[in-house]
Amino acid sequence: FAPGETSRIMRNVIVISIAFMVHFTAFCGTSNLQSSINAVGGLGTASLMSIYVSMMISTIFLPVIVIRWLGCKWTMAASLICYVPYILAQVYSRFYTLIPAGFLDGLGAGPLWCAKCIYLNVVAEMYSKITGVSVDTVLVRFFGIFFMIYELSEVWGNLISSAVLSVGKTNVNMSIDLGEVCGVNFYPGSELLANPNLERPPEGKIWTFVLIYLGCMVLASLIITFGVDSLKRYNEAGRVGSGAGMTGVQLLIVTIKLLKDPKQLLLLPITAWLGVGQVFRGSDFTIAYVSCAWGISNIGYVMIVYGVTHSVSAILTGYIVKLTGRLFTVCSAMILQIGIIITLLIWKPEPADSIMFFSISGMWGIVDGVWLVQINALCGMLFPGNEEAAYSNYRMWRSVGFISAYAYNPYLCTSTKIYILLALLIIGMGGYIIIEWGEMNKKRDNCKK
Repeated sequence: FAPGETSRIMRNVIVISIAFMVHFTAFCGTSNLQSSINAVGGLGTASLMSIYVSMMISTIFLPVIVIRWLGCKWTMAASLICYVPYILAQVYSRFYTLIPAGFLDGLGAGPLWCAKCIYLNVVAEMYSKITGVSVDTVLVRFFGIFFMIYELSEVWGNLISSAVLSVGKTNVNMSIDLGEVCGVNFYPGSELLANPNLERPPEGKIWTFVLIYLGCMVLASLIITFGVDSLKRYNEAGRVGSGAGMTGVQLLIVTIKLLKDPKQLLLLPITAWLGVGQVFRGSDFTIAYVSCAWGISNIGYVMIVYGVTHSVSAILTGYIVKLTGRLFTVCSAMILQIGIIITLLIWKPEPADSIMFFSISGMWGIVDGVWLVQINALCGMLFPGNEEAAYSNYRMWRSVGFISAYAYNPYLCTSTKIYILLALLIIGMGGYIIIEWGEMNKKRDNCKK
C-alpha cells in the first residue's frame, strides 16, 4: 500500500461515522418521541418493539447473504433506505402503518450494523499491519471515533424535534400534582389523564420534522455511496471468518455454537442490559419523567445533553482505558449507573427541576459511551476469526433486551422497570468481571511461559 494508506483508512472510518450520524439524526429524533407522540394504546413502543423483533431475525439470516451479494459498503448504503417508511409513517400513525414500517426498518438494521462492525474490524486489522500498533488498540480507537461522531445524532435529531415542537408553545396551568403521577409513580395509560404535557403535537409540526428527517436519510445513503471505499481494496472476498461462505441458517448454527463458549455466555446479561437500558432511557425516562413533568417539546433539549456527553465519553474512554485499564473504567461506569438508577427511584420530577433532567441525561450519556465502545470492542477481541458470529450474538441478545423491555413496557409501573434495570445490571457486571479476571489470568500464564 502507498504511504498515505493509513490516512485513507482513517478517512473511511470518519466518513462512515458521519453517514451514520446524519442517518440516525432522523431515527433517534423520531424514536425518542415514540412513547410520547404515539402514546395512546402503546402504539409508539409497539412500533419500536417491531423494529427490534425484525432486527433480531435479520441479524441472524440476512447479513451474510446481503454482504456476500453487495459487499459491506453497498450493504450499508442500501440498508439505510429501509428506515425511510418508518419516518413517513409518523404522519399517519396507525398500527397498520407503523408496525409494518417498523418491521422493514429492522430488516435493514441487521445487515447495516453487521456490515459496519465487519468493515471496522477489517480496516483495523489492515491499519495494525501497516503501523505495527496492536489490533486491540486500533479497534478500540476506531470504535471510539465511530461512537463519538455517531452519538452526535442524538444532539442534532433532538435539537430538530424540540426546535420544531417548541414553536408557538405556551405554558398551561396544571390541575394535577405532577410529583404524584410522574417519575417513579408513572403508569402506562397516564397519558389519558388531564395532563396537557402529554398531548400529541399538531400534525403540521409532525410533517415539518418528518420532511427534515427524510432529507437526512437520503443524504446519509449518498455519503456512503460516494465517500467510502469498497473493502475489495483489502481483499474482502478472500477474507476468512466465521461467516465466510455461509447461509443465514449456517450462521445461526455458528452463532448458537458460540454460546458453548463460557465467555460468550457471560457476556449475554450485560449485552441484554444494553438493550433494556436503552429502552428505559428512550421510552420510560422520556415519557415518565420529561414529558409528564416538563412537556413533550423539552424531550429533545434534555436528550441533546445525553448525545453530547455520550459522544465525548466514547472518544475519551479509549484514552482512559490506557491509563486506568478496562476493568476499572467499566466498573466506574457501573457505579455511576447505579447512582443514576437510585436517583430515579427517589426523585419526584417537577417542571422547575430542569437541572436534574439535564444532569441525569448527561450522566447516562457518559456511562453509555463506556458501555458501547468497550463491549463492542470486547466482542472482536475475545473471538478473533469469529467476528461475524460474535457480533451476531451481540446484536441478537441486545435485541432480546429491547424486545423484552418493550413487551413488558405497557404493563408495569416505572418503579418496577427500574428494579428490573438494576438487577440485570448487577448480574451483567458480574459476568463481565469474571471475563476480565479470566483474561488477566490468561495473560499472566502466557507471560510465565
